[in-house]
Amino acid sequence: MRRLKPVVLLLGLLILAATADAQPRITSPRAQFGHDIGDDYFLVNYTQMIEYWQKLDRESDRMKLVRIGTSAEGRPMWMAIITSPENHARLPRYQEISRRLALAENLTDAQARALATEGRAVVWIDGGLHATEVLGAQQLIQTVYELVSRTEDELLGCKNFGTTSLNEIKQQLGTFGLNLRKLEE
Repeated sequence: MRRLKPVVLLLGLLILAATADAQPRITSPRAQFGHDIGDDYFLVNYTQMIEYWQKLDRESDRMKLVRIGTSAEGRPMWMAIITSPENHARLPRYQEISRRLALAENLTDAQARALATEGRAVVWIDGGLHATEVLGAQQLIQTVYELVSRTEDELLGCKNFGTTSLNEIKQQLGTFGLNLRKLEE
């Protein structure tokens, strides 16, 4: 497949930890493009999406845009990493843990368990599709915006985002002295 796949890497449990700190005003897709994502007869192209992500990267301390290569068409390929500022600071350590666990070389069972406890789950959301399909890339724009701009209470309002899941995440965050940001009054 020669089409460029915009990608986003979201750090699993820590996506929600990203809501722990108040964010300055985050530009919405409507403010950036003059339309909501999903509006009839409106599509954002790859260049516009990357320009928007670059703006979100500047506006949010929870998002870092990283170039991960070049497409077969010679265009840059980007990945957005969304997590708390504290986790961004420890990202090299988490990457090393993932590498060591993936290779599983010279690790005892106890060492592997200790690394798994220290490490973080990673969720990869890829917006690339085949042929003329556009939904993946379009929804990715909205998803990134939601993840860098929502609070805990707002996330709880998301359909199919259960309280049980959030409580498990909050409990895990608590073991690291972290919590989720509260909705401002």
